[in-house]
Amino acid sequence: MVTSTPPSAGRLSDLAPLVLRVVLGALMLAHGYQKVMSGPARFGELLAGLGVPVPTVMGYVVTYTELVGGALLVIGLLSRLAALALTVDLVVAIALVKVNVGLIAGRGMGAGAELDLAYIAGFLAILLGGPGRFSLDRLIGIDRPPRGAVGAMSSAW
Repeated sequence: MVTSTPPSAGRLSDLAPLVLRVVLGALMLAHGYQKVMSGPARFGELLAGLGVPVPTVMGYVVTYTELVGGALLVIGLLSRLAALALTVDLVVAIALVKVNVGLIAGRGMGAGAELDLAYIAGFLAILLGGPGRFSLDRLIGIDRPPRGAVGAMSSAW
């Protein structure tokens, strides 16, 4: 059975990694910016209250991982590295903070791990699938198109 994909489907599927990167990146950038505005050391104090080790250092690490990683995802530069760093950031958050709250938090317990896991799923999609055609990574040659996709992409346009 031979199936053909309409040319428009190829163009639309090229947009999927762009949308994923920009939305996740903007959200993480906003989280990082919020922490910068209130002060990474102040965020560290909050982490200390939650029992996180080396809270001041972690406050700075988390703040700038979210800020820089989010910005890199939005522009599509070093996308896989940014996705990996943000995945580690959230895995640590789950392990150190959310593990005591659970997957879906009860009333008055704050946020559970469900949103962090959704972010992680998106970051893993970028990490494994790449930043996509519309990224600086692809433009400057950091991330190359999958084998056999070059001819298919040019014929779809």
